[in-house]
Amino acid sequence: MVMRLNIDCNACCRKLRRIILNMKEIETHLVEKQQYRVSVCGRFRPSDVAIKIRKKMNRRVEILEIQEFVGDNEQTEQNPAMVSHDQPTLHMA
Repeated sequence: MVMRLNIDCNACCRKLRRIILNMKEIETHLVEKQQYRVSVCGRFRPSDVAIKIRKKMNRRVEILEIQEFVGDNEQTEQNPAMVSHDQPTLHMA
């Protein structure tokens, strides 16, 4: 999943990394400070992760892209507005 998040300074970037590292459902992450983008991979509900980050950072979080991996190499990309997740699934950016 790829999100857009306003990360202005190094302190904001460190705080975001600390928040992401404390989320057990996220396996890997990538913070692109210059592009204000955060990519996370793991088994989770995208909306739950975005809400947690929004509450802890007190900043607006916009979900840009969600990629869901169902099988071994099967990859389906879905529109964030049409995603309905009842169970946590594996998401990669």
